[in-house]
Amino acid sequence: MCNFNKQNEDTKMLIHLFMVKAADNVGGENYLLSLIEAMKKSRPNALMAKSCQIASNNTIIKWNKVVFKDKVDLLDLILLQHKSSENPDFNILNEENTKKRKNIINMVRALSPIEFTVTPQNPNDGGGFNFKVFESIEDDVVKLNPIFITMFFCSGEFIKKALRYKI
Repeated sequence: MCNFNKQNEDTKMLIHLFMVKAADNVGGENYLLSLIEAMKKSRPNALMAKSCQIASNNTIIKWNKVVFKDKVDLLDLILLQHKSSENPDFNILNEENTKKRKNIINMVRALSPIEFTVTPQNPNDGGGFNFKVFESIEDDVVKLNPIFITMFFCSGEFIKKALRYKI
């Protein structure tokens, strides 16, 4: 999932367009990349920050609920299973093991109300942007938002490739 070269053209274009628009809304590519670096420095994972926010010199990301380690570990496991997937639209509920499936459903219930808000520290730099954890939640189909995965689980190199991608 976090290998930009293995993504299909539609996904590359979607991530590129969103990242370019996101960068414009927070004051530029460098501001966005510095926020990503600040998020990567947060250990063990930025999602588990008790203050529900991560700040860089110019940008801040906030969310409305603390995410616990078990949910982040489950997300890591799901992404690891689909790491080489060229299809970003994989259904995370495609799990034969009923216990794992139940854990995934509980994670979806816990994470679905979370909304992330990225804003520049200086309001003159832009209006910021919002995103959620899941792209769609239907009866038996739950898809992770590629923007969420990009922001929290992919490397800075992935984001740089997405920003430099030529349509």
